[in-house]
Amino acid sequence: MTAVDVAGVWKYYGDFPALRDISLAAEAHTCLALLGRNGAGKTTLLRIVAGFQRAGRGQVRLFGRDPRDLATRRRIGVLGHGIAVYDELSALENLILFGQLYELEDPRRAAEEWLERTGLSRVRHGLVREFSRGMRQRLAIARVFLHHPDLLLLDEPFTALDDRAVAVLQRVLQDGLARGCTIVMSTHQIREAMELATHVVLLDRGRLRHAGARPPEMLADPGWLYSRYPDA
Repeated sequence: MTAVDVAGVWKYYGDFPALRDISLAAEAHTCLALLGRNGAGKTTLLRIVAGFQRAGRGQVRLFGRDPRDLATRRRIGVLGHGIAVYDELSALENLILFGQLYELEDPRRAAEEWLERTGLSRVRHGLVREFSRGMRQRLAIARVFLHHPDLLLLDEPFTALDDRAVAVLQRVLQDGLARGCTIVMSTHQIREAMELATHVVLLDRGRLRHAGARPPEMLADPGWLYSRYPDA
């Protein structure tokens, strides 16, 4: 089954084409690493896939449906550049609130589970505004995985994470793949991505330069795609 289907997508900012006729697909139960230098269009593409922005032309389907469909959105977890949790609530209150928004059967139990998995149980009642950056990052990871999404959309997920948060994220992503989740992540940290990626896409100034199964060469040299396409 195709989890993500992007067909002929263009995106303009004024007269500037940030994305130029992008078509790609991510099959269910795979991890697609979206690569490219700054300005390549990775974040724009992810935001369109997530339903946060509209394409100028073309279409996106997630599990065969519109990304903005409510039932579809409940199957997605999104981790962007922001933490997206409430500073004036405790860690537990944050996750219970998000669990209620996702209409989980037992939001408190789910919240307690993910606080344990991210190493935040002992500070469950602490206000988020008093947390360190690393603790806030781990809470954001818990928020994304709370409802066991079928599709994860991650924008530079390893950037600025402390070592413990990186370990937590790698572990829960591996667990997600094992249970059949689909992952699409944009990243500059190719080595970390290659521990998970089954497929890679390379964007170059809004154009698709490569899409397919992870080349074997990337196991030995994660910069293989960039060296193959020196202008990318």
